[in-house]
Amino acid sequence: MIKTHSALSTLFSTTFTFIFLSAANGQAQKPAQPPAALAAAPQHSPEERDNFPPQLIEDLNAIKAAALADDYAYKRLSHLTGNIGPRPSGSPQAQAAVEYVAAELRQLGLEVHLEEVTVPHWLRGAETAELIEYSGHVPGTSQKVVLTALGGSTATPAEGITAEVVVVNDFDQLQSLGRERVSGKIVLFNEIYDKRKAAAGLAFAAYGEAVRYRAAGPKAAAELGAVATLVRSVGSADFRLPHTGFSFPAGIPAAAVTAEDAELIAYLSVEGKARMHLTLTPQKLSDGTSYNVVADLKGSEHPDEIVVVSGHLDSWDLGTGAIDDGAGVVIAMETAELLQMLHLRPKRTIRVIAWMDEESGGSGSRAYGNMHAKEWPRHIAAIESDSGAAHPLGFGVKLTPQAVEMLRPVQSVLESVGANVFQPTSYSPGADIAGMSEAGVPALGVMQDGQTYFNYHHTAADTLDKVIPSELRENAAAMAVMGYALASMKEALPR
Repeated sequence: MIKTHSALSTLFSTTFTFIFLSAANGQAQKPAQPPAALAAAPQHSPEERDNFPPQLIEDLNAIKAAALADDYAYKRLSHLTGNIGPRPSGSPQAQAAVEYVAAELRQLGLEVHLEEVTVPHWLRGAETAELIEYSGHVPGTSQKVVLTALGGSTATPAEGITAEVVVVNDFDQLQSLGRERVSGKIVLFNEIYDKRKAAAGLAFAAYGEAVRYRAAGPKAAAELGAVATLVRSVGSADFRLPHTGFSFPAGIPAAAVTAEDAELIAYLSVEGKARMHLTLTPQKLSDGTSYNVVADLKGSEHPDEIVVVSGHLDSWDLGTGAIDDGAGVVIAMETAELLQMLHLRPKRTIRVIAWMDEESGGSGSRAYGNMHAKEWPRHIAAIESDSGAAHPLGFGVKLTPQAVEMLRPVQSVLESVGANVFQPTSYSPGADIAGMSEAGVPALGVMQDGQTYFNYHHTAADTLDKVIPSELRENAAAMAVMGYALASMKEALPR
């Protein structure tokens, strides 16, 4: 892994405390050597049988079977993506999504509250670029560069800017150039997403290595006098598809270029000076008011104790936010739908949350923390799904070893789905539940097969057709089984 210089390391570690494997988006710190995943054990101790009596195991199996035959989640995802569309924070579509999800949960009989969140509102404008001067350049021609503005980017003048492009591979190389060789230039960070890691099942580790340049690169370049910043898109599909995402405010225009165009610019820069004409015209509007949707299915014995099931409702504007993260929202909704359909009442309250503004800074999760932090002792556990809609492998878990052992019967129930792996982590397994996790609330993140996730993540290709209905049903089964187990087991998980 390429190291950042110390100032940026501090900035990244303090502000991006959790590039969850996803931010605003992809915010996390990875342990150097993650602990080995834990598979289910077939035999259960007397303590486990006491905590999970036969009736509860029967109920969990009934939930699993019902989920695998239910298209509730897919139908709601179809509406979110096809009828409402992309849902960037502050947009009319985001508000429509809030109202839609709230209405659906009320129809299920849940107690629904809209909790106010102040959100940023950023609008994408024109985004064009072309190489106009380089070695071997044919007079009177140019080469188009495919790019997209990063969230929070400032604008160029309406007529654009023209400058030489300087290519660097890491923060150390940028610093070695110094202000003299960076000032007045456009800086391209050419960090290559590691496809071999992704193919080997380590897509989120590859993302964590590359996304820091998208997050902190513009600020680092601006400090040395750069007039704009480009980053190589953080993703694995080379279809000349740019990947947007959050970037720390830097006061200069910032965009992601496709992998192919990053390669082209790097090649031409080796041969000599390469000059680009760049036009980006995004607008940062005044902050707006939005809402977290918070809906409770009250517990029968301990209604003041809460188990959260959740996903984030906002999305980027290029696609329709199907895998990031409409899928997470609708499987959380289906947890409530399945329990109501089966007439199952958890002992503890199951709280469905559709978070707002995960992508552009996490104001929704902060607002929830400000409102509910005093209730953390009564939050028994929190689950989030925010890594796609592909086949679930199990859960990333920030739990005590004793808590992991207590959940072995749930692993057994999910074994037939293939969602029985527990991957212990030292960081929150979900961006929006990080505040709870840091306060000691047991935290779980649905862990999907991520091999193709970053083909589409934050791109125009994040659309409903990327979601396989049978795999979405498996995800609904995993979240609903785990959510009901946590809310109905005799003893709550230790912290």
